[in-house]
Amino acid sequence: MSNETMTSVFSLSGFNETTTTYRLTLFFLTLLCYSVILLVNVALIVTIVLEEKLHEPMYIFLCNLCTNSLYGTAAFYPKFIFDLFSNTRVISYTGCLLQVFVIYSYAATDFSILVLMAYDRYVAICRPLEYHSVMTKHRVILLVCISRLVPLMCQALVMIMTSKLELCGFLIEKLYCENWAILKLSCDSITMNNIIGFIVIFFYLGHYVFIVCSYVELVKSALKSREGRRKFMQTCVPHLLCLLNVLVALLFDLMYARYGSKSVSQDVKNFMAVQFLMFPPILNPIIYGLKLSQVRNSFVRLCTYTKQVNG
Repeated sequence: MSNETMTSVFSLSGFNETTTTYRLTLFFLTLLCYSVILLVNVALIVTIVLEEKLHEPMYIFLCNLCTNSLYGTAAFYPKFIFDLFSNTRVISYTGCLLQVFVIYSYAATDFSILVLMAYDRYVAICRPLEYHSVMTKHRVILLVCISRLVPLMCQALVMIMTSKLELCGFLIEKLYCENWAILKLSCDSITMNNIIGFIVIFFYLGHYVFIVCSYVELVKSALKSREGRRKFMQTCVPHLLCLLNVLVALLFDLMYARYGSKSVSQDVKNFMAVQFLMFPPILNPIIYGLKLSQVRNSFVRLCTYTKQVNG
């Protein structure tokens, strides 16, 4: 008997007394959080698209980072808001796999785009005379495509392996579907799934090592001149803050899902499970929007122009 017939729906047991008692408060907070995510990311995307002088590699990568945030959060927030007022918090087998695919590919794509942004800053500061010959329009398009396709292919492989497992349960102890939670329900051996999973994790940890190495070179180069220090503080500090934001959020969720204590309250588990879907999508565009003067000035100019047109 196939796993689809054995388990046609999953029950999300992450919803507890707190989510039931304070469902109205959680609804407004969640709606506010998702609205802010949509607002700040769409605002930055529109600013970059409409402002011609922002059509540079760094801002194109930033635009893709914001687009990816909209893609990833769309897999969680609408379903969570619906579940808050539902008596049966369930999700179909296919819907569960799709949710895992979107959320995990979102997280992996964030890392890929941050690597591209680190590489762009490395070339701009360490090899400024070669910047325009290295970061050509065609190369930027190719890098953006790779940063999106590779995570999709990695996650597709993971999900294909997960879909072949026969499951002996239907209870997922989270607010949304997670691959590790599905693997724990398997009747079969998950050794190969774990091996592939760790290969993917180490692959993206390699991304982090690349970023650290590039920043070692960036710091060395920036210290040589006042202009280099200015460029570093203006464009690299926001990138480092976004990287730290994403890395800490993902590691908390990833490590706790596998090795966390079972004695921790469900409320704490829920917060740790969703914080990488809350903080990076909000903070990344705000950090860049406030720190990069070109983005900030362009946004203010577009808002002023819109008011004048409406007036």
